[in-house]
Amino acid sequence: MTSVSKRLRRVFENSDVDIALISNTKIIDTNFLYLTGFSRGVFEVTQLVATRNKVRLSASPLDYDTAKRARPKEMDVSQFDTSDDFVNFLKKNLEGKVVGVNARFLPYKTYENLKRLSKAKQFVDISDALEKARSVKDESEIYNIRKAVAVAKKALAEIEAQLKEGATERQIADELDLLMFKNGGNGPSFQSIVCFGETSAAPHHAPMDIKLKRNSYVLIDCGAKYNAYCSDLTRTFIFKPERASAKYKRMSEIYDIVKEAQELALEKMGPGVKASAPHIAAAKHIDTAKNGKYKGTFIHTLGHPIGLEVHDMGPVLAPGNNERLEPGMVVSDEPGIYVKGFGGVRIEDDVIITNKGAKFI
Repeated sequence: MTSVSKRLRRVFENSDVDIALISNTKIIDTNFLYLTGFSRGVFEVTQLVATRNKVRLSASPLDYDTAKRARPKEMDVSQFDTSDDFVNFLKKNLEGKVVGVNARFLPYKTYENLKRLSKAKQFVDISDALEKARSVKDESEIYNIRKAVAVAKKALAEIEAQLKEGATERQIADELDLLMFKNGGNGPSFQSIVCFGETSAAPHHAPMDIKLKRNSYVLIDCGAKYNAYCSDLTRTFIFKPERASAKYKRMSEIYDIVKEAQELALEKMGPGVKASAPHIAAAKHIDTAKNGKYKGTFIHTLGHPIGLEVHDMGPVLAPGNNERLEPGMVVSDEPGIYVKGFGGVRIEDDVIITNKGAKFI
């Protein structure tokens, strides 16, 4: 059974519909990539209809040839040249049927037009079924995520070696993105975050023209795409440390606490574990370390799913989340300590849940 066949089966196992419709607008619904296996292409206004064992596409002349070349064996591809062709495709496949749609993506106006044009019996939201299917990755997805992680790791190692006094956050971010391309990635999976010194205390800091100085933090959060799949890694360095200084000793102390928290969280991950448990373990360690010196400085959730989107579908590692982790899920493990006016440390790796536990990719 091919990847596409398995994915169709997973979607329909969790939804009671006759057919599924994924409708791209001017941007691609990532579920379109999931159900086609495509990794590249524009595919504006392309319509995908799926049964339990077949996918049919209706593409404009701009995307038709691309779809024909990349299609898996379970896919039929047709071309619409006029609005009548578009409507006929919808009616032929959807009229009188119960149709599942991704209501989390579909704009209301587009939804109303599709209902009117298709003559479907009923439209049903299957976004939960799509999320459940996508939360557990198959072998090809894990392969692509591993490659995306390898690209980002190599770029991070190379950029660390290039750090020099006077470089700006913006310059390093631009060079990092270029390195991810050079190392085989299809581009960054999100806007790279580069922080020097005090700006590392802002988790979502946007790179600026701040210059790098000695004995200061460098926090870099980046990810690469490989065949449309994402990675998400964060590294924190101390640039040219002055080891005898009180500032360095505090920076090093914070780093060690965060690293310990990350490892404790990893130990808590595994099949059947509540998604809240790893976060609780990391937060408890940070809050109690050094007699509570850094209590309350871990200000975000521990992690999120990773896949076709950098914040993909599946359980978030957060307090109060009683969803259970399953083998094949891929999540980030990214505790942090953020001290305003001083700086912050975040260490992030991507983790795969296995039958026996969990491990860094």
